[in-house]
Amino acid sequence: MATLSATFAYAGGTNSGSNIINGQINLQSQFSNLTGNIDTIQGDTVVQSAAAGNMIDITTMNNTKVQNSQIVGPAAAIDTNINTNISNVWGSVGVTSQAICNGASVSTDPTLTAVNSYQKCNASDPASAVNAHISNIGGDAVVQSMALGNSFQADSNASNMPIVSKQFNSSMSASTVHANVSNVGGSTSLTSSAIGNTAQIIHYSTN
Repeated sequence: MATLSATFAYAGGTNSGSNIINGQINLQSQFSNLTGNIDTIQGDTVVQSAAAGNMIDITTMNNTKVQNSQIVGPAAAIDTNINTNISNVWGSVGVTSQAICNGASVSTDPTLTAVNSYQKCNASDPASAVNAHISNIGGDAVVQSMALGNSFQADSNASNMPIVSKQFNSSMSASTVHANVSNVGGSTSLTSSAIGNTAQIIHYSTN
């Protein structure tokens, strides 16, 4: 999964704690459109387009308390589109398109990690679309499209890790891939996914 990061909070130190309060409200639309033709490249080729409503990425090295609130209003549309022709590439090709309404990531390394997260996506549509023609590739060819309503990730090796995560999604998520791929020397992968709410919480062993 590709990761978007628009807001970053960092705190370090062994004798102090971090109290992070994040409130994000987005009421407008975000559009990302990428069109390009690529031909005759000796190395690799990477094409990426992303659109997001609210994003936060938090990394700390001490005791941490996080209050996170992310809201996208009903008038917002979050769309990303890629139209590309790629040919005659000696290396590998990667095409990635991602639209996300709300995204939050918390990574800590203390004794205590406490997170209370609320995400609400009322956008009309996080939508991602890829239209790609790929030919004559020496390496691999990978095409990915993803539309996400709410995404929450947390990881910590803290002995105490209370997490409260609430996700509300009333949007329509749409992901579309149209791809023609030919004459590829390596592997080929086409992936399209549309997800309303997703959360991943990893608590490492403290033994």
